Order: sequence, then C-alpha cells, then structure tokens
Amino acid sequence: MIANNIFKAIGDFFTNVAFAPFDTLYNMNWWSANLPSWIFIIITFVAFFYWMGQLLKFKKEGRE
Repeated sequence: MIANNIFKAIGDFFTNVAFAPFDTLYNMNWWSANLPSWIFIIITFVAFFYWMGQLLKFKKEGRE
C-alpha cells in the first residue's frame, strides 16, 4: 500500500503542480498552447544546423 501511495503522490504532483502552466496555455488559443513546442523545435533546428556546419568545417580541414 505504501508504494501505491508514493506513485499516486507523484502523479498528483505532476498533474496538479508541474503541468499547471500548460493547462492555462491549453485554455487559451492554439498559438499560445503550442508556443513551447515551437520554441523547442526552433532550438533543435538551430543546434542541428550548427552541428552540421561544424562537421563540414572539420571534414574540409581533414580532422574528421
């Protein structure tokens, strides 16, 4: 029973506390609800293209 209570407490924490800002965004419009996802996508693309640029630079120098 104790392990069950621990998992229920973890679930309650994430449902009621940790994801509360996302619930407020969800109740707004589509753009504000998806803004965190778009930010993460943009950061990922920037990091990917930087990484590819560094790989090309090292390949041209011959230091693979």
